[in-house]
Order: sequence, then C-alpha cells, then structure tokens
Amino acid sequence: MKRSNFQIMWRLVQLVRPLTGYMVLAVGLGVAGFLCAIFIPILGSAGVLGAAGSVGSLRFGALFAALGLCALARGVLRYGEQACNHFIAFKLLALIRDKVFRALRRLCPAKLEGRDRGELISLITSDIELLEVFYAHTVSPVLIALLVSGLMTAFIGWFHPLLGALALAGYLVVGGVLPLAAARMSQGTGMALRTRAGALSAYVLDSLRGLTEILQYGAGEARSAGLTRHTDALSDAQLRQSDCTARTSAVTGAVILLFDLAMLAAAAGLYRAQAVTAAGLVIPVVAMMSSFGPVIALANLGASLQSTLAAGNRVLDLLEEQPRVQEVQARPACVFSGAQADRVTFSYGGQTILSDLSLTVPENQVIGITGRSGAGKSTLLKLLMRFWDADSGQVRVSGRPVQEVNTADLRAMESFVEQDTHLFHDSIENNIRLAKLDATHDEVVQACKKASLHQFILSLPQGYDTPVGELGDTLSGGEKQRIGLARAFLHGAPLLLLDEPTSNLDSLNEAVILRSLHAERAGKTVVLVSHRASTMRIADRVYSVEKGRMS
Repeated sequence: MKRSNFQIMWRLVQLVRPLTGYMVLAVGLGVAGFLCAIFIPILGSAGVLGAAGSVGSLRFGALFAALGLCALARGVLRYGEQACNHFIAFKLLALIRDKVFRALRRLCPAKLEGRDRGELISLITSDIELLEVFYAHTVSPVLIALLVSGLMTAFIGWFHPLLGALALAGYLVVGGVLPLAAARMSQGTGMALRTRAGALSAYVLDSLRGLTEILQYGAGEARSAGLTRHTDALSDAQLRQSDCTARTSAVTGAVILLFDLAMLAAAAGLYRAQAVTAAGLVIPVVAMMSSFGPVIALANLGASLQSTLAAGNRVLDLLEEQPRVQEVQARPACVFSGAQADRVTFSYGGQTILSDLSLTVPENQVIGITGRSGAGKSTLLKLLMRFWDADSGQVRVSGRPVQEVNTADLRAMESFVEQDTHLFHDSIENNIRLAKLDATHDEVVQACKKASLHQFILSLPQGYDTPVGELGDTLSGGEKQRIGLARAFLHGAPLLLLDEPTSNLDSLNEAVILRSLHAERAGKTVVLVSHRASTMRIADRVYSVEKGRMS
C-alpha cells in the first residue's frame, strides 16, 4: 500500500500509546538536558560580561555553582532520556514482533502460499529492527526540538523581538525546511534500499537451501555472479542514501553558520542603535549558536529516516493485510460426524483446480483418492482443512459449512499429513509433541510405534532427545514423513487427511504404516490420497480425480 511519510509516522506513533508515560518522561528529561547544555555557555558569557562590568553585579560563587550543576545535570538527564527512549523502542519492537507473528498466523496459509521466505525473514528481522531508529531517535527528538526551540525563541526574544524572530526562522529552516527537502531529495531511496536488502536475503537463503544441487550441477559460478549482482544493487542503493545524508549534513552546517552570522549582525546593529545592551549583544548570539542541537538531530533524520519509514511501511503492509480466510469463533461446539464437498469449484492463480467436484466422506470409513499429479487431490484436502474457501459450492463438516465451524474445533477434529513434513530445529520428541503439547513421553512413544518410528529413534545415540537439525536435514525423507504420521497419531483427531503418507517409504515400512492405520481405524475417518495401488487396498471406497472432477 502506498502511504505518505506522515501517514507512516502517524500509524507508528499510534503504537506508542501503551507507553505514553515513558514518552512524556523522555521528552521532559530531553528538554531539561538540552537546556542545561545550552545554558552552560550562556552562563559563561554572563560571567565574562560581569567580570568586564558590562552587566550588574554578579555573585560569581552562585554562577560557578550553576555552571557545575548544569554540567552534571546534563549527563544525568541525557542518560535518563536515552534510557527511556530505548526502553520504549525495544518494548515496542517486542510488541510489533508479536503483532507480526500474529498477522502471519492469521494470513497463513492462503496469503503466504508462494511468498518469498527470504523476503519475509528480512521483514521480520531487519525491517522491524530499523524501527528502533524511529522510536528511540525520532519521536521524542521531534517533541524535544519543538519545545526547546519555543523556549529559546522566547528567551532570545526577551532581549529584542527581532532577535527572537530571527532565532525562530533559524530553527524552522534547520529543523523543518531542510529535513523536508532532504526527504524529498531522497524519496524512493529508502524503499529501494529495503527492497534490495530483502531480495539479497531471499537469494542467499535460496542458495543455502539449494547448496547440494548447486554443487552437483556445477552452478556455483552462476549463483556467485547472481549474489554479486544483488550485492552491487544493494551497495548502489546504500551509496545513494549516503550521498543524500552527506549533502544534507553539509547544507545544514552551512545554513547554521549563516544564521549565526545573521544573529551576530542583527545584534550588533541593535547594539549600535542602542536598542539592546552589551548583554543583548552577546547572550543572544551565544544562545543561538549553542541551541541548534535539537533541530540538527531533525535535519540529520531527513535522509536517513527514509529507510526506517520504508521498513515501517513494509511492516504496516503486513499488519494491515487481510486474510483470505477469516478465523471463526463463538459458534456452537461441533463433534465430527462426517464430511462432504458439494459441487465445489476452486481456482488458484487464475487456474481452475477443482471444477464442480462432489465427495462424501462417511464417518468411520477410509476413503481413497487417486489421480494424476496436479489433478486437485491435495487441494481438496486443504479445502477440508479450510486453508482456503471454495469459490463456489460448499465444503461441510458434521453437516455444517466449514465457514460456520469454530476454527479451533475444526483443527481439533482434523489431522493433516502432507507429503513434505516440516521439522523444527529441536529434538525428535519435541517435534512430535507439537501435535499435542501436553502429551506424556509414553504417549509420544505409542504414536511413534504406530508410525513405525520407535525402533529407529532408539537406534540413535540420544534417542528421543536427538536434535533433527535445521529443516530436518539430518533425516531422510521417509523418516521425516513418519514423524509427520506420528504427529497425526498423537493428535488423535477423528478425521485423518493423509496426502501421500507412504510416498517416501519402502514397501516394508509402508506395510507397517498401513497395518497401523487399519488397526487404529476404529472411531477414525480417513481420507487417503495416494498414487500407490498397495496403499489403496485399505480403503473402503476409492475415487479418482481427473482435471478437477471426481469420477
């Protein structure tokens, strides 16, 4: 979604509401800290004027005490401000990560099917991390700059209104005009930088996953050249942003110098005209020179903030994206008593997958589904799981349309085993226990025995505590598939949806699995998708899907 920078900032600022008290404290500490820093040279100037007899009698003891107090307080207040800002930033980053994870769960699987995993990883890591710049170094600095500039304008204007007006003009130009000009000049560079960073992350992740194939077919040079292209594109984007930042910094320094000279000239002219005293000549100039700190911070944000806002826009896009399938809650509880697809049509990516398909799955039966690859068999199982909603027709469970069944009830009634089983970087037991988090060790063992997995696990050095490695790379396809089956047995759902559950198994293990399915079929309903005629032997009825139609 295309948003303006102000819209992005406003949406990000709204997330600060739970921490408003800390933000007020950070702004108060920041204002007090900058005033202490500004008044150190002002008090020093007053002391010099007092020593020269240009101002009334001064109590130098009190003056030096005030200087020491300002110097000490500046450090303490600065520390307090930064501590509050970073507490806010890191607390909000944790909240945003939680929101992003919830959004991914809400969008999964329909909206995430086919999405680039590397791009998503870039978003939930580096993009969210970049928001720290906004929350720790943007929100409170803007408010601090406004308050300090207002107070200093009043202070300098107290000596003469013309000097106050000149100070205000300087603050507005440095803290307002220059950042806006820098943002306009660097417009697009931030999004380009984040996009190229995401593309590089995706390319690297893709290359790591396919490292075996790259080595096998001698594609290393080609992948290396692709990595160089992505890296160069990212470097070019970073260079353009760095150029904008450098130009902004140079222009800011020049503008500040011009306003300092203008203040000196104006104060000198007023002094010659006897409109101000010697104090009115020196102190406004010193105050002006020492008070640009808060607005300089804003000027420097003009270009560098573009990457942060681009990252924020990408995060907001994910948070505000609407799922294709809405979760169902607060409906009457449902007990499984069969399933049905009635004249279901479904398209994906503009291609019709299922066309006017009907199927009845009676309770306590094994229904086999065969057909060519791409005929729509797996899609039918996903519609029963309600990963997607049918374009037309109805998918019903226990006589109700799946859109009227509580999502939690639907997940409790169904177990889905896909051809490719995803394993987490954890132990074998914890990977299986995912299906029932409160399962005992004995329950896990019984599920593994049914999946013909128990003896294999016992042969491993660490048994059930054996780590499976990232993405399960330490296990074979058949071993991973049996872990998926063990999960389904442990889950204990009355409806088992099995998509090629024995495709990676040899005939011996297939026979063991089929015997387990046959033995466990009491009180179970099974929808079994397979190409193997041997697997179909346990089915009470077999259907064939061809070109999205049932026969």
